[in-house]
Amino acid sequence: MTDYFVKSDEAAEFWTDERCFITELCNTGYAPGGSLAIARVEPGVTTQLHSLTGLTETYVVIEGSGLMEVDGNRFNIAAGDQVVIPPGISQRVTALGESDFRFYCLCTPRFCADSYVNLE
Repeated sequence: MTDYFVKSDEAAEFWTDERCFITELCNTGYAPGGSLAIARVEPGVTTQLHSLTGLTETYVVIEGSGLMEVDGNRFNIAAGDQVVIPPGISQRVTALGESDFRFYCLCTPRFCADSYVNLE
């Protein structure tokens, strides 16, 4: 049954060098096709310019607003918006406004630290 059930480990939010907080909701070898996390960026903070090797990342905005940069193109995003970032493309986001900017991060295949490339 362990192949079908992954017990909650009470996922805790943690700080990353990317300058945001992450809560991993699903990232397991039992489901290598994808992972899901929530990112939280504090007001006025810009995340680290980076790319992901070998995986597509989709942001789905939960709350707040941000200035998104993908491959040098900048645009505003807000609750309900989605951004699909292909493998190897540079990305970062700045939290706008007075409240935290929160979004889902869906990675396909699943995120692993080796895929992260710091571009700063």
